[in-house]
Amino acid sequence: MPRSERSPLLLAGLLATAGIAHFAAPRPFDATIPGGLPGAPRAWTYASGAAELALAAGLALPRTRKAAALATAAFFVGVFPANVKMAADWRHRPAPQKAAAFGRLPLQVPLVLWARGVARNAEGRS
Repeated sequence: MPRSERSPLLLAGLLATAGIAHFAAPRPFDATIPGGLPGAPRAWTYASGAAELALAAGLALPRTRKAAALATAAFFVGVFPANVKMAADWRHRPAPQKAAAFGRLPLQVPLVLWARGVARNAEGRS
C-alpha cells in the first residue's frame, strides 16, 4: 500500500486512540478543559473523545475522507486552547512533563497540515 494511501488510516488510528483514551482515562483530559467553557469538564472530555472517534471513522472510509479530513484539521485548531491551558498549568512541573506540555503546542501545526494533506489527496479520488 503506497504511503499516501496509509496516511489517512494512520491519522484515523491516532484519532481513534486519542478518542478511546478520553473515555478510558478521562481525568487528565478534564484538567485541560478551559474554565470559560460552560458545563462540566467531563462533558467536554467525552464530547471531544466522541468527536475524535467520529473523525477517525470518517477518515477510514474513502467516501467521507475529504470532509472528515477537513473537519479533523478544524478540530486540531479547535483543541489548541486546551493545549495552551495544559502548558500554562504544567509550567512548574518537572522538566519532562513541562517539555511534553509545551511540545504539544507546535505539534498542532503538522497535525493540521497532515489532515489538510489527507483532504487534498482525497479530492482526486472522490
